[in-house]
Amino acid sequence: MEILSTSINWLVLAGAGLLAGFIDAIVGGGGLLSIPALLSVGMPPHLSLGTNKFASSMSSSTAAYTYYKKHLLDPRLWKKCFVATAIGAVVGSMLVYLIEGDLLEKILPVIVILVALYSLLSRKVLHGEFNPPKYQPHTKRQLLQGFVLGSYDGFAGPGLGSMWIVSSRVLYKLSFLKSCALSRAMTFVSNIVALAIFIYHGNVDFAVGLLLGSSMMLGSYIGTHSAIRFGVPFIRPLFITMVIIIAIHLSWNAWT
Repeated sequence: MEILSTSINWLVLAGAGLLAGFIDAIVGGGGLLSIPALLSVGMPPHLSLGTNKFASSMSSSTAAYTYYKKHLLDPRLWKKCFVATAIGAVVGSMLVYLIEGDLLEKILPVIVILVALYSLLSRKVLHGEFNPPKYQPHTKRQLLQGFVLGSYDGFAGPGLGSMWIVSSRVLYKLSFLKSCALSRAMTFVSNIVALAIFIYHGNVDFAVGLLLGSSMMLGSYIGTHSAIRFGVPFIRPLFITMVIIIAIHLSWNAWT
């Protein structure tokens, strides 16, 4: 299929990937840009989702590595969360085939709106500046958080970055930046698992994915460094804006 037959299509994907990677690296939600961009150049829905997972895996790996190099993420503290997230992503990917699609579309906006409301109303989530754990965070919390959010990403995924940030600040009292770092690392894990499933079903266009993924990696690099340099005053408004946009987007698709 000649998806990239014109220079305009190349520019659409490159531009959307750059902005999607930038946003995704900080608060998540880049899929709201990258998936429509793939659809707009003529790619079928399932192929778009798989190709986007490939590109997102490239982007999230860049963001996670950058946060790690800046000492905002210690993988040794989150081993159990990594494992639980991977298992959850597998379970969630299988659940997709067991639940009615129309029901899922109506449930997702409710979940994201609840996250948005909690974020806006809770001063601790948006305004508290917590200290990171000095020792390995509580095992049961890691397992529960990883499995639930990993399952959600395998099952659907919209608003996942915001959910990781909110839950990490509540469960572990992480700072905003460290919550963003953990969010990107765990999103990478669930992305890789979901990507493997899409590859198995032949729903990944690697050529287009490399183009989109390269743009997203550049955007991710810029986004992580911007977040680290400008800190919470830069992250908070972007976080609130993206959660609200995701909620509106999902609500519009489900109820109109």
